[in-house]
Amino acid sequence: MKSIDIIHGEHRALASVLQALRFVVGEIRTGKLQVDFRLLASMVDYITQVPDKVHHPKEDNYLFPKMRIRSPAAGPLIDILEKQHAEGYRMTVELLQSLIHYQSMGVAGFAAFDAVVQRYLDFSWAHLNQEEGELLPLAREALTAEDWQEIDAAFAANFDPYSGEEGEFEDLFGRIVNMTPAPYGLGSAR
Repeated sequence: MKSIDIIHGEHRALASVLQALRFVVGEIRTGKLQVDFRLLASMVDYITQVPDKVHHPKEDNYLFPKMRIRSPAAGPLIDILEKQHAEGYRMTVELLQSLIHYQSMGVAGFAAFDAVVQRYLDFSWAHLNQEEGELLPLAREALTAEDWQEIDAAFAANFDPYSGEEGEFEDLFGRIVNMTPAPYGLGSAR
């Protein structure tokens, strides 16, 4: 069940970026922080890249099919999670477009960006909580050692949740940490 640890790690990495995004956007909203479009673009890049390139394909192609076989009662939950993966992709496109609009419009574009960010954050937290609270406990009970061997092999390909292929996400995550002001990062408030 090494893949459960990998899934938890990927969820924690994504959650830290989501929490930092919530903080940064909230600080911009209250005027405590000036907008840093490089930071926002890095956060949105991580959010749009890591789940769809690294995380969701492993769940969709390995974990979910095994769960459908071993736990037919989990089928409706898996249907919901698969739909959420597709909806999450659509929402990340909207997030990216709203960031571009905000950057081109300046202050006048913030309210729309803020609204898209808040919808995306609410959606993402609900999805992560559903996987952590419902799916993974079922997987621990239902899947066999042989199932886990195949799933573990797939997830081992992205063992480090920050790096992805060629370390691309490790660098991106590092930039986010270094640019995000405390208490969510190492950067300074502006």
